[in-house]
Amino acid sequence: MAAQLKQLPKVLMGPMLRRVEAAQVCIQLVTCKPVSLDVVIAGATTECQVETFRLGESCYLHFVLVTSPKPLPDGKLLRYLLVVDEQAYQPDYLMYDQQSLSFAVPNNIEQVLHGSCRNPHHHSKDSLHTADKWQSQQRELGEIGVDLCIFSGDQIYADDVAGAMLLAIRQLIERLGLYQEQPLGLALPDDQQAQLYQRHHFLPKTPWQNRSKLSPSYWLRKDEPHFSSVKAYNHLILFEEFVACYLLNFSHLAWQLVNLDALHYDGGNAKLRAIFNSEREALLDFIETLPAAERLCANVPVLMMFDDHDVTDDWNLTAKWEQAIANHKVSTRIISNGLISYWLFQGMGNDALAATGELKQGFRNSLQDNRWAFSLFDKQIRRFGQWHYSLDTFPKVVVLDTRTHRWRNEQDFNEPSGLMDWEMLMELQETLIDHKAVLMVSPAPVFGVKAIETIQAVFNACGDPLVVDVENWMAHEGAAKKLIDIFKRADTPKETIILSGDVHYSFCFSVQARFGRHDNRIWQLTASGIKNEFPKSLIRALDKLDTILYAKYSPLNLFTKRWQLKVSKHPSSHGTQGYLVSDSAISLVTLEAGKLEKYELLHGSGIHSHFDLQ
Repeated sequence: MAAQLKQLPKVLMGPMLRRVEAAQVCIQLVTCKPVSLDVVIAGATTECQVETFRLGESCYLHFVLVTSPKPLPDGKLLRYLLVVDEQAYQPDYLMYDQQSLSFAVPNNIEQVLHGSCRNPHHHSKDSLHTADKWQSQQRELGEIGVDLCIFSGDQIYADDVAGAMLLAIRQLIERLGLYQEQPLGLALPDDQQAQLYQRHHFLPKTPWQNRSKLSPSYWLRKDEPHFSSVKAYNHLILFEEFVACYLLNFSHLAWQLVNLDALHYDGGNAKLRAIFNSEREALLDFIETLPAAERLCANVPVLMMFDDHDVTDDWNLTAKWEQAIANHKVSTRIISNGLISYWLFQGMGNDALAATGELKQGFRNSLQDNRWAFSLFDKQIRRFGQWHYSLDTFPKVVVLDTRTHRWRNEQDFNEPSGLMDWEMLMELQETLIDHKAVLMVSPAPVFGVKAIETIQAVFNACGDPLVVDVENWMAHEGAAKKLIDIFKRADTPKETIILSGDVHYSFCFSVQARFGRHDNRIWQLTASGIKNEFPKSLIRALDKLDTILYAKYSPLNLFTKRWQLKVSKHPSSHGTQGYLVSDSAISLVTLEAGKLEKYELLHGSGIHSHFDLQ
C-alpha cells in the first residue's frame, strides 16, 4: 500500500492529554508546519502558553499549557476544543461522543488504567484498543471512566525494533525532513537493506583483551557487547530514528506517510525473511488499532515513566555496564539519544515542563545549521536528576525513577545496582510520610515472584546478571532493607498501592508486616505487557514452582530479604493460569476512599478478567 497521504497533515500526532490539574492542563501534539495554537475549555476562562520544539523541516513538537485563574472543577467532564490556525481540530476518530474532546481533573482518584511494555511487532493484540472501548462505554453512560492512564515503562522498544519498523523509520525521517545528528563514526552500510538484522555487529564492544582474566569470555576471546539486548540486531542508533519511532508508536497518521509496499526484505536469508514477514503482519495489526489508542490519550490524562527498553535493555543494570558505556563516545551518544527523546515525548508532559523545562534552552542551542550537535546538551541531560514526580491527589500519586539514581555496588561492579540510591529512598520516605493512602508507581515490581528472583540470583552468582535482567528490588541488600524499613514505619500510609510492569506477566500480591504495630496494607499490582507476553508454558511452570518452593509454611521464606513481611498471592479468574497471567493486557484499578476495591485486566483479545482480593 503506497503512502495514503500525498500531502503532510497539519496535525501529525495528538492531541495527547498529559498532566492535568485544577490550575493547569498540559496538552502535547506534533504538527508538520508552524501553527498558532489555542485551547478552549467550556465554561472556563483560560490562557494558553505554547512551547514549541522544531525537530525537522516538517516536524514541530508543541506543549500547550492551559492555565485558569479560577481552579477547574474536578469530578465532572470538561469539554475542550483544540484550535489550530484559528480553526477547530475535531477529527471524528478522537471523540467519544462526536461532539468534542473531554477530560476530568483528577483529584479524588477512583479508577486508573495502568500498564507497560507496548511492543508494536509482538504477535499479541494492543490492549489499549480494549481500554479505549471500555472508556467509550463509560462515556456513553455519562460517566467519567478512568481518572488517569499511567504507562510505567517501555513505551517504545529502542533495542527491539522490527525490520519493517526500521525501514518505516527511515522513510518517515526523509518525509518529514527530520534534522539529523552529526556522524557517529559507526561503519554502518549505506544501504538500509544491508543494515536489517545486522546492526548489532556494528555496535560498540569491549575487546576481549580488556576483559577480566577471571571471565571465561577472556579465554574464549569473546568481545563483550555494550548493548546487551538479545534482540539488538535493529537497535535504534541516531537521534532522528528515536524521534521517528515515537511518532510511529503514537500516530496512525505517521504511518500514512509511509509506503507500506516498500517495506520488504531483499536478503537471501530465508529465516530472516520469515521473521521480517511475521513482524510486518503484527505491525499492520498494530497500525489498524492505533486510532483507538490515540482517542484514549486525547480524552484521559496520561502519565509516563521510562524503563530500560525506552533507551536500551539493561540500562544502568550494573556499575560495570555504566562504566563500559561511559568509556565509549559512541555508546554514550546512543544512550543520550534515548534519554533526550524520552524527555521530548514523555518527560516534559509528566511535570508540564516545571522541572524538565530547565533543559529546553540547552536542547534548542544544540541545533546548528539544521544539524544536531549534542556534546554540551549530553552533559546537561545526564546530570538532570528530576525525572521522578508526584501528583497531589487522593490518594497521592508518586512516580519513581528507578533508572538514573542507582545504588551501585562499590565492592563489585558486576553486581546488580539497587534500583534507587540512599538519597532517593530518603526522599521517597519523606514523600510518603503522613499520607493515609498512596498510589506508587515503580516500573519494576517491589514484591516479585520469589522463584524467579531465586533463578536470577543464581545467574548473578555465576557472574551473568545481564543474561536474565537481575532488576528486582531485592537484588541489592541496601536498597531492599531501606525500602522495607520505610514500609514498616508507623507514619507511612496505611494503604500503599504499588503499580508495576516490566516483567511481561501480571499478578496481584498483598503484603503486611509480620511484626510491629503499624496496621498497614501494601498491594503489589503488576500489569505487563500492554502489547507483549511472557512465554505462556514457561510462566505456568514458574507459577507452580513458586507455589511449591515458597508455600505459606516453607522454611525457604526465611532466607528471603522480605521475611519480615507476609506476602499473600491472589488468584486470577483468567483461564487456569493460577497467580501469574501471561496475556497482553492493561490493568483497571478501582479505588474506594483511597483503598483498593477491584483489580481487573482488560486483555488485548477483548476479554476482561479480575483478581480475587479476598
